[in-house]
Amino acid sequence: KNPIEEQRFLAEPRALVVAPTRELAIQIASDAVKLTACCDLHTVVLVGGEDYQKQTRALDAKPVDIVVATPGRLLDFVSNDNLYLGLIEQLVLDEADRMLDMGFIPQVRQIVARTPRKDCRQTLLFSATFTPEIAELSTRWAMDPIMVEVEPEKVAADAVNQIVYLVTTADKYSLLYQLVSEPEVEKVMVFSNRRDQVRRLADNMYRNGIDCGLLSGEIAQNKRIRTLDDFKSGKLKVLVATDVAGRGLHIDDVTHVINYTLPEEPEDYVHRIGRTGRAGAIGTSISFACEEDSFLLPAIEDKLGQKLDCTHPDESLLEKPPAFSRPSRFREKTAGRPPARGGGLNRRR
Repeated sequence: KNPIEEQRFLAEPRALVVAPTRELAIQIASDAVKLTACCDLHTVVLVGGEDYQKQTRALDAKPVDIVVATPGRLLDFVSNDNLYLGLIEQLVLDEADRMLDMGFIPQVRQIVARTPRKDCRQTLLFSATFTPEIAELSTRWAMDPIMVEVEPEKVAADAVNQIVYLVTTADKYSLLYQLVSEPEVEKVMVFSNRRDQVRRLADNMYRNGIDCGLLSGEIAQNKRIRTLDDFKSGKLKVLVATDVAGRGLHIDDVTHVINYTLPEEPEDYVHRIGRTGRAGAIGTSISFACEEDSFLLPAIEDKLGQKLDCTHPDESLLEKPPAFSRPSRFREKTAGRPPARGGGLNRRR
């Protein structure tokens, strides 16, 4: 309802969405394309780990209306004069608390400074938690901000059956293997806190004959997209991930979430188990509490406002898995390609 009558130029978006992770940015852009299919609006996604020149060609194809980007790659384009933010009408900062946690706020400040004054644009800031730091950012970047808060009656979904198994560190992998091998466990996400942990878990499960994928920040972007697609389509039964997949991503029909290690932040527990029990379905979250991280349970229970059902697993669930039947697949660390740099193109400035 707000078409531009005057002449349009390349690489001058009207709306900008900034997200903390590549997967979330790609998902937002995909949704934007679907929502604007009949509106003749052009959406471009700019994320690291993807071909810089390919993204430049997308900007050059025709005047862009919506840009969805991660902070680092967005600044690359702005710094190289390949993108102009001076005509932004709507600025959306998604997962602002996550960007704060990940140290992106200095980059976001640079981005906001390139956009029109706050009284000349609409600013929307989305955050799962509303800390004093987030409140300060909203006051700084928005004009007379209004807070809209959606507070569920319960933090965790009623559709998620939450179980905590008290288990020793030595028995954790055996328990994981036996749980994933059960017939009712059809589509499972396994979370751990560190990259080396998820890489080792994915490698062991693959060698034990389980079709699984690995998702963490160290994996090249093209492989991360392919892994997500394979998991969504059902080609992979298990996705082993760090918290990079804990927020924002919408994956249908996840039957189980397993916390191989308890998250250090209670909010991350809520985001992890929120991957299951969606759209009216019943889901199950299973957390392992061992001697190394069981002390994290009280803070999680305080966040949930309820006690968790803690129990010891049956002896049958602690049986040792069979010998490895496949060669190693994920053991080697995979590094992403360094982003290519693009030269400036002729555009209006």
